[in-house]
Amino acid sequence: MSLSIIGFLTILIIVLLLISNKVTPIVAMVLVPLIGALIAGFGFSEIGDFFTEGTLTVIEVAIMFIFAILFFGVMQEAGLFDPLIRNMIRLTRGNVITVSVGTVFVAAIAHLDGSGASTFLITIPALLPLYKHLKMNPYLLLLLIGGSASIMNMVPWAGPLGRTASVLNMDVTELWRPLIPIQITGLILMIALAVFLGIMEKRRISKYHGLVSAEESAAAIERMNGDSTAAQEKESLARPKLLWVNAILFLSVIGILVWGIIPAGFAFMIGLSIALPLNYPNMKQQTKIMRMHAPSALMMATIILAAGSFLGILTGTGMLDSIAEDLVTIIPAFIAPYLHLIIGFFGVPFDLLLSTDAYYFALLPVVDQIATGFGIASLSTAYSMVIGNIVGTFVSPFSPALWLALGLAGLEMGKHIRYSLLWMWGLSIVLLIVAVLIGVIAV
Repeated sequence: MSLSIIGFLTILIIVLLLISNKVTPIVAMVLVPLIGALIAGFGFSEIGDFFTEGTLTVIEVAIMFIFAILFFGVMQEAGLFDPLIRNMIRLTRGNVITVSVGTVFVAAIAHLDGSGASTFLITIPALLPLYKHLKMNPYLLLLLIGGSASIMNMVPWAGPLGRTASVLNMDVTELWRPLIPIQITGLILMIALAVFLGIMEKRRISKYHGLVSAEESAAAIERMNGDSTAAQEKESLARPKLLWVNAILFLSVIGILVWGIIPAGFAFMIGLSIALPLNYPNMKQQTKIMRMHAPSALMMATIILAAGSFLGILTGTGMLDSIAEDLVTIIPAFIAPYLHLIIGFFGVPFDLLLSTDAYYFALLPVVDQIATGFGIASLSTAYSMVIGNIVGTFVSPFSPALWLALGLAGLEMGKHIRYSLLWMWGLSIVLLIVAVLIGVIAV
């Protein structure tokens, strides 16, 4: 139990520090787990091994992040996304509600491959400039993309169902089929949420920035080509004549990313190596573009590596497994028959305490064992835990893809949690109730 307490306090302190913005994520995720491991009785040599194992699990994400940011930076400077933004504003007529709903559809389609990283890499660079031009809250963008992608994350080739199927020793496709109505319901609820939040966002923009007409929205982009030094510099870097060439290169890289024939980091590395000389033959210009986007790429890459260290230490010390096992032993006996529903109800908050592996590989087997003793089928337990937890996938600091999204959008983890957690938790509870009503989960 002492190991669980140390682990719980370690995670709690990190979450509180992230939410309060008292220190940078690197400080919180390096020092707090280190102190926790030392208090638990582990030596520096052991902790060093945990660090190595943890960083190895995220090194590919860090590499991908560095080269993805640089690649998208080149595409942005070359002006690839400017026509897309203009056309989206014209199609939506500057309507904040329409943009919000469109974000849900775009994210759902982008997440068909089941990869959170590729979803954020596809959607955020394309949609973030539109949100900025319409003065929409970028945290709303992250909420809508993350929520929609989480619903689509129930597909059998995504991580959660694969982990669940391995625990239950069953075919993942059979596990997925009953969840299709839940996914459809979830997307409908996400659209409804997008409409509601879009209305609220429209009122906020009107209050603080005044009403913006469609013409004014479109003109906002044109003002980028004003008389300021920054605007002139941006115009000098744009390559409108290479628009279609850049578009083909961009789609090719994304296609390779979705196809998965080579590692994502290598795909972006190749894309960057082609994009730089293609758009900027002069080596000084290439260096200038790299320097413009390198700081944000390296900063978030260091945060991802710190997150890997954090996960490695908590996993290696056994804190995560201990938390998962001890959580169910302190639950009163009279609520044990409803344990699967209770764990599902608190699934999203568990995302702040447990990694995906700990939730499915450590907590699920224990809950299933207890629930089975009270006549609850293993499938009901699994569905309750999956539906209750999966919506919070991209609200958790344990998600490397979320750190990627935050870096792409230039946002903070603490503010994202404050903005999105309650909405995602509410959505998961509604889906849990729907699953019970249609019989996917037995009570």
